[in-house]
Amino acid sequence: MNTTLKDATFPEILGQEHTKEELKSALLAAKHVILVGPPGTGKTTLAKAVATTLPKDAPFVRVQGSPDLTAEDLLGDIDPMQALKHGPLSVEAFTKGKIFSADKGILFFDEVNRCTEKLQNALLQVLEEGHATIGSYDVDFPADFLFIGTMNPDDSSTEQLSDVFLDRFDLISVGYPETAAVEHEIVTRERASIDGVTIPDVLQQQVISFIRELRIDKNLDRKPSVRASIGVVDRAMTTALLRGNAEVQPADIQSVLASVLAHRISLKPSVKYLEDPEQYITKKFETFARDHELEGGDP
Repeated sequence: MNTTLKDATFPEILGQEHTKEELKSALLAAKHVILVGPPGTGKTTLAKAVATTLPKDAPFVRVQGSPDLTAEDLLGDIDPMQALKHGPLSVEAFTKGKIFSADKGILFFDEVNRCTEKLQNALLQVLEEGHATIGSYDVDFPADFLFIGTMNPDDSSTEQLSDVFLDRFDLISVGYPETAAVEHEIVTRERASIDGVTIPDVLQQQVISFIRELRIDKNLDRKPSVRASIGVVDRAMTTALLRGNAEVQPADIQSVLASVLAHRISLKPSVKYLEDPEQYITKKFETFARDHELEGGDP
């Protein structure tokens, strides 16, 4: 694993070179890591890319964080039928949970800050010692893996990760594309292929510029990700198709903005009582279009 990981370039992720280097450094040092960043910055894609560097027999096990996830889901539980057959404290009565499948590989825990404090506590021994002692059993079960978690620090609906839990990790920041050129390359690679419709590079660049302006807008609490850039381009292309256009027009872009962007942003309290996200997006784009001489007629 080490040699393959050392030479990995993670082409699935464009840009983010410092983040890639930090992740490789941490994993080569056998450190558990949490990738920290807003939605749509490639955290899950980066974690999956690590899986391609593993030996063929090394497991990569994914767990989706959720308040409903229990310690029994991860560590395991008593099988009633086996307990009747072998006794409630027999090893045969214990059914191993998901984390044991990751032994000698990687456990990928998506949205780790959605798990409860009880679940965090259940993971502490495994993270520290590479095995778990289950209830009344006098047998330790091996679970020696590297843990890659993801979290969105701005999500207020999630659990607080305890200092004791976080002390087991290196935290690595993942951000939006560093430049418009990198984002343009990502959108070009990921956008839908619509037969008979193209989008001029200049218009795609304008979409990306508008999204990037929203990310630095001081009136927004939640910013649009690269998924928003891809979404606007995809919808503009399908709208052009429906309108019988072989090439995307500015009006096609303008007509889909509210649908694609309004739910991907949140306005600060000082603004949201004056106008809703749809109105805000529409006004911002109208100003943007005038400033950039983006003309397209009525949507």
